[in-house]
Amino acid sequence: MMGWVMVIALAAATFALLVAVFRLPRGSWEMAAAALLAGIVGFAWQAQPGLPGAPKQAAEQARASGKELVAARRALADKTMQSSDRLAMAADAFSRNGQFAEAAGILRGVVAKEPGNGDAWLALANNLMAHSEGSLTPAAQFAYRRAAMADPANPGPPYFLGLALAQNGDLAGGRALWADLLKHTPADAPWRAELEQRLAELDTFIARQNAGSGQ
Repeated sequence: MMGWVMVIALAAATFALLVAVFRLPRGSWEMAAAALLAGIVGFAWQAQPGLPGAPKQAAEQARASGKELVAARRALADKTMQSSDRLAMAADAFSRNGQFAEAAGILRGVVAKEPGNGDAWLALANNLMAHSEGSLTPAAQFAYRRAAMADPANPGPPYFLGLALAQNGDLAGGRALWADLLKHTPADAPWRAELEQRLAELDTFIARQNAGSGQ
């Protein structure tokens, strides 16, 4: 019984985080809720390989996610920070099509040839995250760190790593990165207002969690 309570509570907290902090579009709420429900059912059934899937829907979701991922990375960096490498641009094309593994494979070649290419490292990290369905793997975390080392002025690495940490349960770690990024963000940066709003929403979510746990 206690296991069920924990699973349902975790699903509810995940949905709240997606809506309140990461601003999941209202049109996607039903899909997100269905995905969480599927996870709960899977917990009960302990996985049934014979269950039917929906590959077309999954592919469409991956393409939408890939387009948003590339657009967000480019929106956070000015043109001097964006890679002009043709292979990196080809990787973005694969990413926009939801082919994250293929994009990551291309980007591994780019960073091997150009280890100082911060935009390629960041794109690699994002594609590794997307390929692992949001899991912050050691390889993705390493790529984020290399992106930050290669291009300290680019706000992308701390922003996306902070997002990844929060999505993987490290709310305090994600908040610390975002707060530091905001501290060093120019007042006229076009993306400052959105960062301030997301940080405020994350603070509210953390406060509610602490209140709920009695901390």
